[in-house]
Amino acid sequence: MTHEALIAIEPKMQRAMEAMERDFAGIRTGRASTALVERITVDYYGTQTPLNQVAGISTPDAHLIVIQPWDRSVLSAIEKAITKSDIGIMPNVDGTVVRLNVPPLTEERRRDMVKQVRRRTEQARVEVRNHRRDAADQLKKELRDGGLGEDEEHRELESLQKLTDHHIEAIDARADRKEAEILEV
Repeated sequence: MTHEALIAIEPKMQRAMEAMERDFAGIRTGRASTALVERITVDYYGTQTPLNQVAGISTPDAHLIVIQPWDRSVLSAIEKAITKSDIGIMPNVDGTVVRLNVPPLTEERRRDMVKQVRRRTEQARVEVRNHRRDAADQLKKELRDGGLGEDEEHRELESLQKLTDHHIEAIDARADRKEAEILEV
C-alpha cells in the first residue's frame, strides 16, 4: 500500500530531471547546437510557431547553425524572432537560409553560464526534495490513519531517501558535465 507513494513520486522526480535537461540544452556552450534555436517561436501567418516546425535546422560545423525555412516568405520573421531572442547571436540572412555564427565564449560569459547552470541545478534539487517531502507526508498520514506500521513507515522512508539521493546524484552529475562543456575552450 505504501509503495504507491514511492511509485507515484518517482516519475515526478524523473520529470524534474528531464526539465532541467531541456533547460540545459538551451544554454549555450562554445559549440553550435540546434537546441539553442529550437525553442524560439516565429510569427508564421499570425501564429506563434516553434522554429523547428517552419524550418530545417542544422549545424554543419562547430561554430555555425544553418536555418533553412520551408517557405521563403518566413525568412524575415525568423530573422526578427532570432534578433528578439536572448541567445545573443545576430542572424545573417543569405537569400534562402539564415546563418548564425556562434562565436567562442569569453571567460566572463562562461562564468555567467556556469552560474546559470548552478542556479537551474539547485532548482531541480529543490523540486526533487519537495516531491520527497510530499511522499514522506503521505507516509506519515498513513501511519496516523493506521494503514501502516512504524517499522514499515521507517523502511519506506529509507527507500524514499535512497530514491531522492539517486536523483540528486544524477542531477549533480549532469550539471557537472554541462559545466565542463561550458568551460571547455
